[in-house]
Amino acid sequence: MVSKELKVTNEAGIHARPAAAVVETCGQFQSHITFTKDDVQANAKSIMNIMLLAAEFGAMILVEAEGPDEVAALEAVEQLFEDRFRQE
Repeated sequence: MVSKELKVTNEAGIHARPAAAVVETCGQFQSHITFTKDDVQANAKSIMNIMLLAAEFGAMILVEAEGPDEVAALEAVEQLFEDRFRQE
């Protein structure tokens, strides 16, 4: 398992479009990927789970990936955060 804490840097936080980008990105990998915010854990391949995190600007999200392509999955998610979910 690999993990990393990432900060939400887009001003609108993770709303519907960023959540869709997360699901699209994570769906490309076999690994199980979870996001955790304030002790609430979400399956990163489920748009509803991601939306329920209510991750606002500045929120810290623990991203964990476990599986055969876990390193690549974590790198892709990290890039998505750095790109501000392709929203700005």
